[in-house]
Amino acid sequence: MTSSLTLDVLNTADPVRFVQFLDGLYEHSPWVLERTAARRPFASAAALKYALAQTVRQASRDEQLALIRAHPELAGRAAVAGQLTEDSAGEQARAGLTQCSPEEFELLQQLNAAYNSRFGFPFIIAVRGPTGAGLSRYDIIAALERRLRHAPDQEFAEALRQIDRIAEIRLADRLSLARPYGDAVMDWAETLASYSDSPDHLTCTYLSAAHRAVAARLQSWMLEAGFDSVYQDAAGNVVGRYRAAPTVAEPQLVATGSHYDTVRNGGKYDGRLGVLLPIAVVADLKRRNRRLPFDLDVVAFAEEEGVRYGSTFLGSSAYIGRFDPSVLDALDASDISMREAMQLAGLDPEQLGKAAAEAARLRHYFEIHIEQGPVLLERNLPVGVVTSIAGSVRRLMTLGGVASHAGTTPMDMRRDAACAAAEIVLAVERRCAQVPSLVGTVGILNVPHGSINVIPGACTLSLDLRAADNAVRDAALADIEREISAICSRRGITVTTEELMRAAAAPCAREQMAMWSRAIAERGLPAFELPSGAGHDAMKLAEATSITMLFTRCGNGGISHNPLETMTADDAQLAGELMLDFLEQMAAALSR
Repeated sequence: MTSSLTLDVLNTADPVRFVQFLDGLYEHSPWVLERTAARRPFASAAALKYALAQTVRQASRDEQLALIRAHPELAGRAAVAGQLTEDSAGEQARAGLTQCSPEEFELLQQLNAAYNSRFGFPFIIAVRGPTGAGLSRYDIIAALERRLRHAPDQEFAEALRQIDRIAEIRLADRLSLARPYGDAVMDWAETLASYSDSPDHLTCTYLSAAHRAVAARLQSWMLEAGFDSVYQDAAGNVVGRYRAAPTVAEPQLVATGSHYDTVRNGGKYDGRLGVLLPIAVVADLKRRNRRLPFDLDVVAFAEEEGVRYGSTFLGSSAYIGRFDPSVLDALDASDISMREAMQLAGLDPEQLGKAAAEAARLRHYFEIHIEQGPVLLERNLPVGVVTSIAGSVRRLMTLGGVASHAGTTPMDMRRDAACAAAEIVLAVERRCAQVPSLVGTVGILNVPHGSINVIPGACTLSLDLRAADNAVRDAALADIEREISAICSRRGITVTTEELMRAAAAPCAREQMAMWSRAIAERGLPAFELPSGAGHDAMKLAEATSITMLFTRCGNGGISHNPLETMTADDAQLAGELMLDFLEQMAAALSR
């Protein structure tokens, strides 16, 4: 019945047929389909998926709980008795849950029982995973053990998100949706993750053996995709250029990309999505013999994270001709200078000045990146348009009090540096909670040589302050400085402050933001805007040209810089389609 099912058929079917066509997307819960039918027509499959998820979110708590409880336990009694729905049976079999060893089966039963006892509903996970190909039973058991530690409300929300994902996968099957961009990105990301400085986790630091292997693989993929030129510059950036149509005499330049280095024990998609997805899109342009009226650079920036040498944005700095040669003398933990590391990697630091793109031709830079946060996830949105990359200030403070005996010094006579630090932490939290786009973090809090029976005579703490607007950030910083001064004065504490970093906010270009928003709206999705609290290579490119960013949703609570970092092939596919639309809009704008 569904072999020729299309979105047009779903949009024009009567409500009863609509429900029949999509029966089974939600376990024993046809009400989701019945309510969603009233939202037609849908401009795209993405709009239908969003509408289905919104129907679930707008249901009552009791209806949501009933929906969760309608799902079977994994390798549970219904599976043993052969009572699963056809969809569930196939999914559990694909995950290998029907081939569990007796020990694995027993462990699953114990974990299922503990989970149900804690939360009052069965453990739900989209067993076909982020790619649709399937998780292993080992992945599933690990996820069950991890999620048992969630708070009840947190896990209730996660169960609904997993139901969204299950429905998304089943809908893709019903509609025979292809994901050429998404499948390529997920496969390539998995391949790149096999190159690591560590055998135990993903770490890929600047110019290590793993880093060089990733660069070589990116070059080979760019060549296979059909880029007209592919090269590695003196900083280690891998640059692929897809040239403009030959009829364009003096083409302008548009660039996109992101970084391919990682933090220690990092994730597979941070940075790399913004490299791999454009390669897949260019491959599609090449197959269709579509040339744009501008040159398109896809740049895999060699270094953004600053893990090995402490200097960030090395790759993007080189690309815009602003590489600081003084950092060449920096030493890593093994006392290898950056200059020496470049030479060992076959790069010539003397050629860094020639790494720059043609600044006069560079019209725009855009970056596609995982959000690295929970905002899109919480709103059930696959993508969002970035308004600005937050400007930040980082400081390290040292508080000086008097170390004295914990038993003999009265409370009103103490000069406790740790208590002053505690007040400062709360002051930062209080001030930054006043403005939605402002965040403040004290990530380092330390009592040097502390002892259980000694009043802390010193304390070091950090301050990381970020806002999408420099004025908002600076106003908060001024207020926090006054509060710190008052706290320390009242407590008799000295304070010294070292500023570690200050970066200006990078606002995104409204004209090109509107292009992203139009592409999203044409698919029937909300064109949601949000700031970026994290730094990106786009910040550095903003010094040379206009910028925009498109965020894609992160799973697992929005976690990033972590092995649990995840996204889906479906979201990558949508982002690729939006990128293609964006390029066509840029083509129209530059041809006028």
